[in-house]
Amino acid sequence: MSQLQPHVRGRGARSNASGRYEPLAREAFDDGWTERDEAPRPLRTVLTAERARTILTRNDSPDVGFDRSINPYRGCEHGCIYCYARPAHAYMGLSPGLDFESRLFFKPDAAQLLEKELSKPGYKVDRVHIGGNTDPYQPIERRLRITRQVLEVLDRFNHPVSVITKSALVARDVDILGRMAERGLAKAFVSVTTLDRKLARAMEPRAATPERRLWAMRQLADAGVPVGVGFAPVIPGLNDHELEAVLERAAEAGASEAMFVVLRLPLEIKDLFAEWLETQVPDRARRVLSLVRQMRGGRKYDAQWGSRMTGLGPVAELIRRRFTVATARLGLNRASVRQRLDLFCAPSPPKSQLDLFG
Repeated sequence: MSQLQPHVRGRGARSNASGRYEPLAREAFDDGWTERDEAPRPLRTVLTAERARTILTRNDSPDVGFDRSINPYRGCEHGCIYCYARPAHAYMGLSPGLDFESRLFFKPDAAQLLEKELSKPGYKVDRVHIGGNTDPYQPIERRLRITRQVLEVLDRFNHPVSVITKSALVARDVDILGRMAERGLAKAFVSVTTLDRKLARAMEPRAATPERRLWAMRQLADAGVPVGVGFAPVIPGLNDHELEAVLERAAEAGASEAMFVVLRLPLEIKDLFAEWLETQVPDRARRVLSLVRQMRGGRKYDAQWGSRMTGLGPVAELIRRRFTVATARLGLNRASVRQRLDLFCAPSPPKSQLDLFG
């Protein structure tokens, strides 16, 4: 079957090329169908339960600000074309393209696994980050509530947590996050990549609108949750001109911190993103990729620690300087909230009836 097809409405990727670990490869070809012909049926989202053995993922990357994270889901229905997590779907024998945003895995035992891991005698507490890979508040969370169950466990254990999302659904859990923030245990970041609704719909087809994300930031801030904005990714020639405007709107919505990450195109993402540019903004495609290469030493991506998040060269330096000036002007990043570690305590297990006669 051809992999060249009319754009699937509500999806980010334009193709579904084979994952790099699949034994058989699919190759795109032109079979004569055009957008004037009847379009295929909408791509259905398929959910699969994943029985994980552990829920805390550890990392020792020097340029990542946490050493443990929780990802309740694999794949992400938001469909962000630039998502750095896409290549991980190849480990599942699936495509980082359309499969990544339509064939999703969820961890129904996440809360129970977390409680078990936190209760181990040798566990050493430090902040756990939710959403380091795929979004913990993507649409299926509204029904499955796995992220909320994880937060309930962290709340009971007095365990520090940070969350990052581009969904307004995070405001649903403002009761838990607000309660934890009162004890110095919670902070949240909301990613706002653009204020342009048309660009957001094309680039992040099933994520919340920019205005709804700003609304969610206000809900968090009003509840006392320290909230930050993530202008990520910065895509030179496409959304970089919005940097100051996004930070200004975020500050108005109650943000006290801000961060940015330049576009990362590892593995399959470089081809998926180039494909998207050619179909979505063909007049800017060559310029955008040229600017990306200028930040990556002539390549589309450089995985070097220390520069993979910020890039190198004049283009990257200009973005950094603009960010520094804007945050200083808006009063962002004046002080980072330090989360408490000393309150952590594993709750005592419930006593059995026999204990009553001890």
